[in-house]
Amino acid sequence: MSNDPGDRPEDPNNPFKGTPFEQMFQAFGGAFGAGGAGGAGMPDLNALIGQMQAMMTPHEGSVNWQLAKDVARRTVAAEPDPTPSERQCADIADALRLADHWLDSATDLPSGLSTSVAWSRADWIEETVEVWQRLVEPVAEHVVSAMGNALPEEAKAMAGPLMGILNQAGGAMFGTQVGQALGGLAGEVLTASDIGLPLGPSGKAALLPLNVSAFADGLDVGEEDVRLYLALREAAHQRLFGHVPWLKAHLLATVEDYGRGTTIDVSKIEESMRGIDPTNPASLQEALEGGLFEPEKTPAQQAALTRLETTLALVEGWVDDVVGQATENRMPAAGKLQEAVRRRRAAGGPAESTFAALVGLELRPRRLRDASALWGSLRSRQGQQGRDAVWAHPDLLPTAADLDDPLGFREGLAEPEALTDAEFDAALAQMLDTEAGDDADAEPRPTDDGGPGNAETDGDDAGDTPRE
Repeated sequence: MSNDPGDRPEDPNNPFKGTPFEQMFQAFGGAFGAGGAGGAGMPDLNALIGQMQAMMTPHEGSVNWQLAKDVARRTVAAEPDPTPSERQCADIADALRLADHWLDSATDLPSGLSTSVAWSRADWIEETVEVWQRLVEPVAEHVVSAMGNALPEEAKAMAGPLMGILNQAGGAMFGTQVGQALGGLAGEVLTASDIGLPLGPSGKAALLPLNVSAFADGLDVGEEDVRLYLALREAAHQRLFGHVPWLKAHLLATVEDYGRGTTIDVSKIEESMRGIDPTNPASLQEALEGGLFEPEKTPAQQAALTRLETTLALVEGWVDDVVGQATENRMPAAGKLQEAVRRRRAAGGPAESTFAALVGLELRPRRLRDASALWGSLRSRQGQQGRDAVWAHPDLLPTAADLDDPLGFREGLAEPEALTDAEFDAALAQMLDTEAGDDADAEPRPTDDGGPGNAETDGDDAGDTPRE
């Protein structure tokens, strides 16, 4: 008997006939074969029931985040993920302490570190899932609602209470894909802020020693230097996110702007699901990685993505310049490490590609080199104080157009030279003398008591009630 669901006679009792789930139902029905429970295609019912229970567990929001976290933890558990040893924790704490000291001479922003920790991959998932929830939920909400809205009105009426179950299923499928993406990212990230977003708790600087060692293995640089360089980048991120209070909200709001108005190609989902064989987990995985729920980008969403990519590039470029300044006369291998990190961030990894297919967001700064050149040029003209002052307000930040000409940013706005005490006193005296002369030239007029008065003052007082 063929294993192809299309070769079997149609089941008249198939409740999914004519829907994208028809092939899946037939595959499950045929998996038992003519031999019943003893058939070679007998699925693991316990595993199947467990998966269905997990998928149908009630959850808040558009994503089943408990399922997402469970899938992510299982993904990282597929390979060894030991808890960092005491020695690794001590090495990372020492590296972050030294890095923070070096950065004192490279930026006017004070230290942002309150805690230094070493994370396993599972720790990274637990510590960052809350921020991922804020990032993904706006997009997922629109995707899941778009799936329901895409149904014809008569289908919605017939579905009735089943619509809630369909929403639960959509949240579970989205949660599964999110979990797979986060599990993959956990195997690639090097620090808490490696992708340029403040994912971890405020003030908690973290490195993942297992991933750091894997990254160092591919470089002609000692692991101690690699660890210190990554600690410098992590500490610089912490300073920026800790002392630019609007930055985190700005990044998250940009992602939320992207999520508004999301639309999806329902026909693409139907076509993908018809080709899924539920007895072959690889087919579902391929569909998910192929962007099963990938939203279509509207002009407004593309504008939001451009803002996000620009801000990420500015964050990474600033960190790049600050760390380069801090290591200039201290670390001979810094140039080689800078180039390695730049290439890694610009190219992205497989997990980042999976996440991009999930929600259409690419979390890599495409214009990192332009942003780094912009910050370096500004520092050379206005000093590190002038460079860091740009972060005082989001309206001061360079735009995507500024990155087209990074050496010309604020070129016509040279930093004013500071006045000496004598120059300040002379300027103040001149200003007071000018104001006194203006008052003397004003034409007096009688006041209420018959005396001369100032026109401006009297006019202001004209509407006042008489004083007792």
